Amino acid sequence: MNSETSVADSELQAAIALGLVPGVGPRLQTELTAVFGSCAAVLRQSVQDLREASGVSAKIATALQSPTWLAEADRVLEECQSLGIRPLLSGTPGYPRRLLEICDYPRILFQRGVMLPQDELAIAIVGSRRCTAYGLRQAERLGASLARAGLTVVSGLARGIDQAAQRAAVRAGGRTLAILPAGVQNIYPPEHSDFAAEVVQQGALLSEMSHHQQLLPGLFPQRNRIISGLSLGVVVIEASRRSGALYTARHALEQGRDVFAVPGPVDSLASAGCLELLRDGVQLVRHADDVLEALGPLPQPAQVSRTETVVQPRELSLNTIEKEVLNQIGLQPCSVDAVLRGREQQSPQILATLTVLEVRRLIRRLPGNQVVRY
Repeated sequence: MNSETSVADSELQAAIALGLVPGVGPRLQTELTAVFGSCAAVLRQSVQDLREASGVSAKIATALQSPTWLAEADRVLEECQSLGIRPLLSGTPGYPRRLLEICDYPRILFQRGVMLPQDELAIAIVGSRRCTAYGLRQAERLGASLARAGLTVVSGLARGIDQAAQRAAVRAGGRTLAILPAGVQNIYPPEHSDFAAEVVQQGALLSEMSHHQQLLPGLFPQRNRIISGLSLGVVVIEASRRSGALYTARHALEQGRDVFAVPGPVDSLASAGCLELLRDGVQLVRHADDVLEALGPLPQPAQVSRTETVVQPRELSLNTIEKEVLNQIGLQPCSVDAVLRGREQQSPQILATLTVLEVRRLIRRLPGNQVVRY
């Protein structure tokens, strides 16, 4: 084991231990690691030094001194290995890059299933647990069509809109990530356990809580920031004025993510929250193309497969020949002759495709018969 691996393992153990200490939530973890540099360093501090850090009470500072947390973290790691759960430490391979953009990202994610590079292109769909037939229909329609377009559907596996959208994505052959409020072994609601097993096969169950963490009411709003943080944007379907989905939308706005809302009947209390979001200026969604067109260029291109790089999510709606041609054009100018090279017999089709891509504002033509991606 080299020194870098040893340091990473030590930090993983410390991050799990820190998360087990009562009273140390995500915000305090962020503050403490900002002050002391790492989770391992936090656990090495004296009570006095911890007390001087913002937000640390005498009770928490004393609790952080206990050596039992590291021993408990070792037990958690052993159990994760036997249960097929992968702990992901922030900043290490496998941890979602997009989640690092939010201010209070979790230091640890526990994962059942597999995340793929294409999951960087994710959209959250959230809404009411007590939804109407209209809401269910819209969730199923959008979940399936966005999944078929190539976006990963993110939600909370809850009753109603969440599960309807995720189930539709799975049925359409797409991928989904379910963010749980408790541990990944404690599926809530329990009647979704069978569907959770399907999610593991076509995506992943994720939680910042240790796998044996039981459900607590305060964990629901805490996990909502992860749903939005993993996503390019959040689609709200049927949310009342007091719906938890509006908290997810608020997190998304604070994180710089796009927020969309599906309109409902103006006299429906079930859609009152969505209508207020639309009144306040979020983007209206009728179908998947509205979402794809509205999502702007990615902060960094996403390599979704060996041959396909996505710069803008609306590229996902292109047909096969359009994707092939587009993926021969990079962010640096190249000549049209280079795009045609080796496929001269198809030059009329390729030249026509270049025109289509230009009209759709996915490429630009430059002097000297050159093209470049937007």
